[in-house]
Amino acid sequence: MTVEAGALRLPLVVWSLLAREWLRFLRQRNRIIGALGTPIVFWVVFGSGFGRSFRPPGLAEGMDYLAYFYPGMLLLVLLFTSIFASISIIEDRNTGFLQGVLVAPVPRLAIVLGKVLGGATLGFIQGALLLPLAPLAGIALNFGQVIAICGQMFLIAVTLSSIGFLFAWRTDSVQGFHAVMNLLLFPMWLLSGAFFPASGASIWIQAVMAVNPLAYGLAALRRVMYPPEIVANLGLVGMAPAMIVLAATTAIALALAVLVVRKSEA
Repeated sequence: MTVEAGALRLPLVVWSLLAREWLRFLRQRNRIIGALGTPIVFWVVFGSGFGRSFRPPGLAEGMDYLAYFYPGMLLLVLLFTSIFASISIIEDRNTGFLQGVLVAPVPRLAIVLGKVLGGATLGFIQGALLLPLAPLAGIALNFGQVIAICGQMFLIAVTLSSIGFLFAWRTDSVQGFHAVMNLLLFPMWLLSGAFFPASGASIWIQAVMAVNPLAYGLAALRRVMYPPEIVANLGLVGMAPAMIVLAATTAIALALAVLVVRKSEA
C-alpha cells in the first residue's frame, strides 16, 4: 500500500472503527449504567458520608467534601468508560474481527486511533453529561469554564483509552484484563488526589502521586472549576505544567499503542 493510499484510507478506517464502538455501546445499556451509575454512587455516598467532617485544606467556608470529590467523580467516569471500551479489543480478537482488520491494507495508526478515539469519545460524552451536577456540589461554572473542562476531559479520556488499549492488546481474556486494570488504573485514580489530597498523605504516597499523570489531569480540572482563592490554598501544580504532562502522557501512550500493534505483526 502506498503512502498516498494509506493517507486516504486513514480517516475512513478511523471513523468506521469509532462508529462501531458507539453502536456497540448503545446496544449494551448495562455499560451506560455501570459507567455513569458507579461514579455517581461513589460521589453521593462518600461525599455525603464525609460531608463536613472531612475538609481538605483550602476549601472555602460552605464547600464540603462533595465539592472536593466532584472532579474526581468525573475522572472516575472517564476511567470506567476506558476500561469497558478497551474490552472490545479482546472481544474482537476472540470473534476474529480484529484479525480481519489486521490483514486488510489499512494503516496501523488508523486501527489505534479508531479504537482509542471510540473509547475516548464515549468517556468524554458521559463525563460531559455529568457537568450539570456541578451546582449540587456548590460549584458554579460559566460557559468558558465548561469549554475548558470539556477539552481537559477529552485529553484525559484519550490518555486512559490509550493505556487501556495497550493492555487489552496484550491480554487474551476479559478476566485477565479486568485484573490488570483493577491493579493499575483504579490505584492511579485513588492516588490522583481524587479521594484525598497529597498534603496529608505519607511521604511515599506523595512521591507516587507526584509521578501519577492522572494527578496532573485532575489538578488541571480543579484549577478551572475552583475560584482562584481556593486554588491558591490547595497547593495544586500550575496549569501549564499540568497540561504539558497530560499532553506528553497522551502522546507517549498513543505512540506505544501504535508500536505494540506493529510489533505484533513482526
